[in-house]
Amino acid sequence: MYKNILVPVLLDGAHDTQSSYLAAKTLADEDAKFTVLHVMETIPSFVIAQIPKDTLARSHKEAEEALEKSATALPDATTHLASGNPGRVIVDYAQEHDIDCIIVASHRPGIEDYFLGSTAARVVRHAQCPVHVIR
Repeated sequence: MYKNILVPVLLDGAHDTQSSYLAAKTLADEDAKFTVLHVMETIPSFVIAQIPKDTLARSHKEAEEALEKSATALPDATTHLASGNPGRVIVDYAQEHDIDCIIVASHRPGIEDYFLGSTAARVVRHAQCPVHVIR
């Protein structure tokens, strides 16, 4: 069905990425390309000033390694580590890279999501391609 699939993931260990990967494999054409994306929230500059540079570099490297390890669940998947607002970064990445399907996991909404909106909700509202939400 889809040839260029984006799978945004959280690397916190509490979220099940395997369900997203299974959905991506199920919806993929034989020659589909998979991209696994992790978005790190932007750290305010007044906080960054207090964090040693080697700590930031180590954190970034650990995230890249965890992303690479996670992406091995999809055949020949490429990975991308980004920084910013997750909902916005996911939608922008999809538009810039001609993604034809986004597989995004979602949690059960809490009261804060009704006022702020979850990442999945933002992606669903603003993506210009089909979005499959895994719950």
